[in-house]
Amino acid sequence: MATDIERADGDDFYCGERRLGQWFYCSKPNRQEAQVPPPPKRSAVERLAAITRELDELKARAILDPSEANVIAYVRFQREQLDRASTFSDTWQRALWQTPELDYTLQRPVSSVGKRAWLDNRRADRDAVLANLGQRYGLFYFYAQSCGACDIFSPILRSVADSHNITVMAVSMDGGPSRDFPGYVVDSGQRARMGISGKETPALVLFDTLTKRTIPVGYGILSADEIMDRIFALTNTKVGSDY
Repeated sequence: MATDIERADGDDFYCGERRLGQWFYCSKPNRQEAQVPPPPKRSAVERLAAITRELDELKARAILDPSEANVIAYVRFQREQLDRASTFSDTWQRALWQTPELDYTLQRPVSSVGKRAWLDNRRADRDAVLANLGQRYGLFYFYAQSCGACDIFSPILRSVADSHNITVMAVSMDGGPSRDFPGYVVDSGQRARMGISGKETPALVLFDTLTKRTIPVGYGILSADEIMDRIFALTNTKVGSDY
């Protein structure tokens, strides 16, 4: 037996009184309410950019029209962002404390005690390496008699070379002698053949006797520690390992 159905508008007689049952012209299709899709969510980058724009707008408004209301609105919004930044900074720090593989200070300490210990260990490693450096490496020292900086740098380099048994070949760029390196030679194209461009002095170059490779150490006046640190870094550390 046919059951009552929802009548089609205007068909009361055929679909209502006569109860024709489930016919296509009597049954209304299921009408789903039109659903408006929600607006797409903004990405975090877009939200942050919107905050920056709002902050800039409030600041500009407060400067161009410095009413009490405009200034308060700017300061209030700015304070909200400062609070957000402070929360981020605090969360960052706590996360690093609990996730040691992300904590850079374990690799390169910043505290006075930790930094001193790191430097002491680094210096011990450096001195151990430099003690045997002369077995493989030598130094080319390009200087000029007329170079005032060379007069300062030469005795520094001499002390480093003597204390670590490193051979230094001093090369005079202008033919003049060196008080600290009496066994000097005059440049006859050595610098150009080594691929060291320019004529800046003093110039210090490390030479690898095994690979026949030249490694510029530095130009200008360097302290003894700088010379040793640079040689150690260039010969025994990977790029980025200290950072």
